Amino acid sequence: MTNALLAGIVVLGLAAAPALAGQQPTTAEKADKTTAYGNMSDETFVTKAAQGGMAEVELGKLAVEKAASDEVKRFGQRMVDDHSKAVEELKTLAQNKHITLPTAIDPRETALHDRLAKLSGPAFDRAYIQAMLADHRKVLNEFRMEAKMGKDGDVKGWAAKTLPMIEEHVKLVQNATRAVGTSGKR
Repeated sequence: MTNALLAGIVVLGLAAAPALAGQQPTTAEKADKTTAYGNMSDETFVTKAAQGGMAEVELGKLAVEKAASDEVKRFGQRMVDDHSKAVEELKTLAQNKHITLPTAIDPRETALHDRLAKLSGPAFDRAYIQAMLADHRKVLNEFRMEAKMGKDGDVKGWAAKTLPMIEEHVKLVQNATRAVGTSGKR
């Protein structure tokens, strides 16, 4: 308990150091900072959500093209439709908040896309669905944290509004997991 309290004080002290020294942290420094509670800044959340949404669209397109199962193809199309809409809303929010969004997906997501692009049929279905399940579970937690603990009311509101979509995606991908015969473990 004492160590956790000490760690929290150190983190808060480090976060306050630039202000005390008369320096304002840069946008990149702000995006890299986390609070003592471990949640990401609103700006980091927006950036990650945009990148993740763009990746879901690209991976969904790949699923529509390469999946053997109609259920996986439908899920892929749903990812394209839902995440395209969410990313467009997020672009408007980011523009209003003067947050510059990335224009490309994260290198890890690019690597996943490249790996999945080499697969086809049932092997693609299993790998895609396993990746979607792991990803959506992680994203669900991030959206819940932002909706609960976000500092910016608009960002927090967007996360809360988008959260039911992410929850539905988790249910859909769990159903697809059973349909393609995967364990849901990665």
